[in-house]
Amino acid sequence: MTAIDPDILATQARRARLFTRINKADAWFQVLGLAWLTPILRAAAGDNPRAQVSEIWRLLGVPLLAICLFLGGWSLLAPKVQTSLGAIPGPVQVWDQALGLKAEAARIRAKEAAFYERQEARNAKLIAQGRDDKVRHRSFTGKPTYDQQIWTSIKTVFFGFLVGSVIAIPLGILAGLSATANAAINPIIQIFKPVSPLAWLPIVTMVVSALYASNDGLFSKSFLVSAITVTLCSLWPTLINTALGVSSIDKDLVSVSKVLKMSTYAKITKLVLPSALPLIFTGLRLSLGVGWMVLIAAEMLAQNPGLGKFVWDEFQNGSSQSLAKIMVAVFTIGIIGFLLDRVMFALQSMFTFTENR
Repeated sequence: MTAIDPDILATQARRARLFTRINKADAWFQVLGLAWLTPILRAAAGDNPRAQVSEIWRLLGVPLLAICLFLGGWSLLAPKVQTSLGAIPGPVQVWDQALGLKAEAARIRAKEAAFYERQEARNAKLIAQGRDDKVRHRSFTGKPTYDQQIWTSIKTVFFGFLVGSVIAIPLGILAGLSATANAAINPIIQIFKPVSPLAWLPIVTMVVSALYASNDGLFSKSFLVSAITVTLCSLWPTLINTALGVSSIDKDLVSVSKVLKMSTYAKITKLVLPSALPLIFTGLRLSLGVGWMVLIAAEMLAQNPGLGKFVWDEFQNGSSQSLAKIMVAVFTIGIIGFLLDRVMFALQSMFTFTENR
C-alpha cells in the first residue's frame, strides 16, 4: 500500500476547514445580500475557478450590468422629459443634490452647536452676575437636517410596527388555535385590511387630537398620528400569517400535547410558536414593508416630520433643484426599505430554520 504524504493530508485538512468556514459564512452573506462573496472566496481557495467565475457573473456581474443599463437609460432619457420645474434630473444631478444635502446637514449642525455655545456662555455670564432668574434654556428651532428626517421616519415606522406586532401576534395565535375565534376575527380582517392609510389618517388625527391635548407628553402628536396609522395598516399581514402558521401545526403534535396534558402556556411556548415562527416572520417582514410605505404617505398627507414631509416640501418649493432632491429621497426610501427587510430576514435566520429568502 502506498503511503500518503502527511503534507498532502495536512493541506487537504486545511482546505476542508476553509471550505467549512466559507459555507458557514455563506448563510450570513445570503442574509446581507452579499451572496456573490461566496464564489469569490471559493475561487480564491481553489474550488473549480471556472464554475465560480460563472457564479460570480450571475450573482454580481448581471446585477451590476443591469444597474449600468438602468443608469445609462436614465441619463439618456431624463433630459428629454420637460416638466414645469425643468428637465428630469439625471444620475449626476441627483448625486450632486445628495452631496448638497449632506453639506447642508453639516452646516445646520454647526449652527446648532454655535447656538448652544452662545446660550451656555450667556447663562454662565448671568449666573456669575447673580442673575440666576434670567437663565433660560431654549431648544434650537432651525430647519431639521435630512439625516434627522430619515431618523424620524425610521423611529416612527419601528414604533408603529412594534405596536402592530404586539396586537397581531396574540390575535393570530388565538385565531389559529380556535375555530370560533377565527370566525370572529376573520370578518374584521377582511373589512379593514384593504383600507388605505389615506382613509385612516383623518380619523387617527382627530382621535389623537381629542385624547392628546398637548405636546408635553412622551410623544408628540405628529409622531403618534403617523405611528398609529402605520400600526392600523401594517398589522394585517402578521395577523394572517400567524393564524395560518398556528393552524398548520402538525396534528400529531397537537395530540401529543393533549396526551401530556400540557398547559396552555406550555403548549403555546413549546409547541405553537416554534412551529409557526417561519410564517410569523414572513408576516413580520411583510408588515414592516407595508408600514414603511404607509408611513411615507402619511407624512406627506399630514405634513408630519420625516421623509414624506421632505418630499412634499420640495414638491411645493418648486425650485430648479427640487426634482433632484425628491429623487434623492426616492432612492433613500428604497434603500432603507431594503435594509429593513434585511434586518427582519437576519432575525428570521437567527430564530428559525427556514430556507425562504
